[in-house]
Amino acid sequence: MNAEAVYVDPSALCRLYLNQAGSRQLSAWRRRLAGSLPVTHHERSEITNAIGLAAFRGELSKSGWEEALAELEADFTEGRLHQADLLWRGTLDQAAELSRVYTPELGTRAADVLHVACALELKLKHFLTFDDRQQKLATACGLKQVKI
Repeated sequence: MNAEAVYVDPSALCRLYLNQAGSRQLSAWRRRLAGSLPVTHHERSEITNAIGLAAFRGELSKSGWEEALAELEADFTEGRLHQADLLWRGTLDQAAELSRVYTPELGTRAADVLHVACALELKLKHFLTFDDRQQKLATACGLKQVKI
């Protein structure tokens, strides 16, 4: 498996920039994985927002917030992450269909469904998340679970 085949949910990916449960494991996994992880515009905005929320909550100082944002940008600049483009109309249609079929059974949230739809639209094979319901949806849709 290489990074180009993996969709990392932004709530998991932000653990590279914030000290949260699973951060060490995710960092170790990322160091072992060759290639550049695809990140959608939506994911990038969610990660940026998560860093901002951590600052708002007092979990990061101003310098810690600036450092986390700089690390995110450096990961794009240095090729550890790359901007993955997709057609949003198709992605949102896919998300609506996944919601119709799976949410009554799995109880998935709209954002979680959207990220699984993004992975499918990008034709990725693997999915990494710390969210059990989202993982059940990803697995039901044929994506392989990444265990770290």
